[in-house]
Amino acid sequence: MWWAQRHLRAALSLAAVSARSATTEVAARRGLSAWPAPQEPGMEYQDAVRMLNTLQTNASYLEQVKRQRSDPQSQLEAMERYLARSGLQVEDLDRLNIIHVTGTKGKGSTCAFTEHILRNYGLKTGFFSSPHLVQVRERIRINGQPISPELFTKHFWRLYHRLEETKDSSCVSMPAYFRFLTLMAFHVFLQEKVDLAVVEVGIGGAYDCTNIIRKPVVCGVSSLGIDHTSLLGDTMEKIAWQKGGIFKHGIPAFTVLQPEGPLAVLRDRAQQISCPLYLCPPLEALEEGAPPLILGLEGEHQRSNAALALQLAHCWLQHHNNQDIQELKMSRPSVRWQLPLAPVFQPTSHMRHGLRDTEWPGRTQVLLRGPLTWYLDGAHTTSSIQACVRWYRQALQRRERPSGGPEVRVLLFNSTGDRDPAALLKLLQPCRFDYAVFCPNLTEVSSTGSAGER
Repeated sequence: MWWAQRHLRAALSLAAVSARSATTEVAARRGLSAWPAPQEPGMEYQDAVRMLNTLQTNASYLEQVKRQRSDPQSQLEAMERYLARSGLQVEDLDRLNIIHVTGTKGKGSTCAFTEHILRNYGLKTGFFSSPHLVQVRERIRINGQPISPELFTKHFWRLYHRLEETKDSSCVSMPAYFRFLTLMAFHVFLQEKVDLAVVEVGIGGAYDCTNIIRKPVVCGVSSLGIDHTSLLGDTMEKIAWQKGGIFKHGIPAFTVLQPEGPLAVLRDRAQQISCPLYLCPPLEALEEGAPPLILGLEGEHQRSNAALALQLAHCWLQHHNNQDIQELKMSRPSVRWQLPLAPVFQPTSHMRHGLRDTEWPGRTQVLLRGPLTWYLDGAHTTSSIQACVRWYRQALQRRERPSGGPEVRVLLFNSTGDRDPAALLKLLQPCRFDYAVFCPNLTEVSSTGSAGER
């Protein structure tokens, strides 16, 4: 096994170098600058990120939410107060023409597909997502690109000082990390005058801080699964109740096919508030009589996300009377699911190109770096790990075998929160890794220009 050990040492050594060069290359390609232009003294981009990081890590935020579970409605009320202190009212968010998306698995990919489709129509898009992969600016995007260090710095300090100026003895002066970024995203999108904003829910839906949105154009629910059980409940039905909390009276909503119990909960939640909820037909139905749709994101599970994205984009365009979109009647309710099926339509060329050109780094992504091939995915639930394994094995079959010696498979694994890493690791056994490297949950802020890498 001496050769395997040698290959492992070489792989890990190259991994460190390759990861740094890959980060630089990806950053350049995605408009991320390692050397942000300075602003006022003491208010540079790095200072803004360091100050943001003092507003709690994600783990601390989750603990705070757990403590507030006895009165979850107070979380939304607190968010509305922060919004008012920042100089905005809830009604101001109506101008953003929001697409609001929740789910357990695939909501980020669904948002990425949706944003790219609508950007292909010449619309100026905003996109708020979490978490970030390399730098925090990735969470707030304009036309698919992370906002610049200069724009991030300007809006961060403007919001931070505004909240400082309006604090009083009855309230905490600063919202936690995710709440602050949510507020900041709303300010950026309004100031930049986007035509629409795609907003991904953070955790759950009903009491997530993004749910101060009052009048979205359309809502979507991607695949549901078991995750964040200490916050959302320990059954699919309880989790579905939380996710359905983003439904609004009279606002159309779409869901992919879910297990019968959770789907019934979503249906009941929608009926209680007169929200028209539709079930997305499979992608195959939209491909009938036309060339197959090509997706920029790999994996069979992405077809469900693409089907939802097409319905969200189609509904948004229809709402805004786009000439490319014809009025289509909804199907009758499905006898089995007791939900009307969303319309079956021929995707336009803009939609096809949007799906094909979508990029969402770190999700079923393959990177070639010299002798190393990286297979990256953020799967973190039982079902998403299973989907990841299927994608990985299919990707290996398509890849040419190395000609310069044996192949060594190394797993780099990290797990956060209240998940069961042992259960997730068991699902990876079919991948037949030769070695495993376990990465701890440590964060650091560099003083050399990468303060956003947290």
